[in-house]
Amino acid sequence: MRFPAFLSLLLVALAAPAAISAQTATPPPPPSGPVALPGEPGVTVIHAGTLLDRPGRAPRRNATILIRDGRIESVQDGFAEPPAGARLIDLRDRFVLPGLIDSHVHLDSDRAGVEGQLAGVTENVALRAHEAAFNARRTLEAGFTTVRNLGSPDGITLGLRDAIARGWAVGPRIVDAGTSLSTTSGHMDETLGMREELHEVLRESGSTCDGADDCRRAVRRQIARGVDVIKIATTGGVNSRIGLGLGAQMFEDEVRAIVETAHLYGRRVAVHAHGADGIALALRAGADSIEHGTLLDDETLRLWRNSRAYYVPTLSTVNGYIERLRTNPNAYLGEVRRKIEWRIAITGLSLQRAVPAGVRIAFGTDAGVSMHGRNADEFLLMVQHGMTPMSAIQAATVNAADLLGLAGEVGTIEPGRSADIVAVRGDPLADVGVLRQMNFVMARGRVHRQED
Repeated sequence: MRFPAFLSLLLVALAAPAAISAQTATPPPPPSGPVALPGEPGVTVIHAGTLLDRPGRAPRRNATILIRDGRIESVQDGFAEPPAGARLIDLRDRFVLPGLIDSHVHLDSDRAGVEGQLAGVTENVALRAHEAAFNARRTLEAGFTTVRNLGSPDGITLGLRDAIARGWAVGPRIVDAGTSLSTTSGHMDETLGMREELHEVLRESGSTCDGADDCRRAVRRQIARGVDVIKIATTGGVNSRIGLGLGAQMFEDEVRAIVETAHLYGRRVAVHAHGADGIALALRAGADSIEHGTLLDDETLRLWRNSRAYYVPTLSTVNGYIERLRTNPNAYLGEVRRKIEWRIAITGLSLQRAVPAGVRIAFGTDAGVSMHGRNADEFLLMVQHGMTPMSAIQAATVNAADLLGLAGEVGTIEPGRSADIVAVRGDPLADVGVLRQMNFVMARGRVHRQED
């Protein structure tokens, strides 16, 4: 068998240490492994004044949470005496609940419009990696201990996901989609709005596929990169730099090929879809979530009721649009600006129809379009457009954990779960806005924010 030159060199390099070791008969020292960031090993006890341990059920008063090596060991009523040597965290004057989950973020940028387009072709990958790490820390400190990152073509957030898991970086647990997919001239086509001379390079991201076979290949390529979830766009997008509307831009065989291939490999599928035709297309194919879902009709609601798919409304995108336009009236131009004005005017109407129809809702902001670290603004809009504070909190805990396939790991405070715990002053069941002032954050047993 013949090997490419670089593989031959790699094999030689790998063999060299073993040969040297055999000659000297002195075994090399064992690998030390990754050096974790300082944490709180051992036992930690939290005294919680009010504890919403399982959102959807009534909170309990005066409870003790026992945490051992980053996992919840027990939850009991009353303020139990801590075991000898345990660390005690006094939250008797706080409302304690599970770490929050944002099902739709883009950690690699906090810029959009013309500024984001320019940054995408002028800034190097290393700088953008630092930006993603900065945004991840802000997200964690805002109380979001788990996120689903839906699109980063250069692998930045895949690397950040692994760095956080190893303790090399600080941030939320990341479920990552790698490169989002659409058809050529679809929402994910990196060439839109760019000079033709750049198209060949931009297509190397692998964000487009055309035809069922090509779409299967595109999904398999992402799975080979190690993604956790597949993200596709069945319709145009508000920020697409082309005037092709917000209706369907994929054929049924393409969508079905993507969903079936992803499910074959045990990966769920998140679908960017604004128009009702593109939503219905995704639901008929068996998609696991619809992101944005701006236009609903009776048929899409019927399909939703008969599926297990979640709706991720991403209402707070409008906050990002409004704030950027207030700072710079030319932040968005042309067709994009017109679509943004439409999106601002119509935001929330679909949620108002989805809630009474019994559609399952999972919390997601599209942070990156909205602002990182301001994720909890979404709660106010969810309640404004038909949800109760409790159901909005459920969407950001129990429901989001189920959507992400992490129901046994996060979303509740009960034995065996990861110690992802947050706390606020005030009662979010009376005023969900207090979740914007997070003053205690623990993720995987480590305290990342604690204020008196």
